[in-house]
Amino acid sequence: MRYYSIGTVVLLKNSDRALIIYGRMQRQQTSGKVFDYVACLYPEGNLREDYNVFFEHEEIETVVHVGFQCELENQMQEILQRANVLS
Repeated sequence: MRYYSIGTVVLLKNSDRALIIYGRMQRQQTSGKVFDYVACLYPEGNLREDYNVFFEHEEIETVVHVGFQCELENQMQEILQRANVLS
């Protein structure tokens, strides 16, 4: 699976609020579970920790905007792929 890049704006299934992804393979402190993504409300941004939205790739219904792409992103994709295989 290729992760969406930081800054990608998505709509989740059964939701009408846009979210902007700001982290991948993130551990939720309260549950200890590692999720594919953490995001915050768009356009509001990161308001507080309790507004963080943790979710899995399969929950994404629509990609509204794809985040920044560059060589560093390609390198990060390789790191994420290796980490995903090891977990």
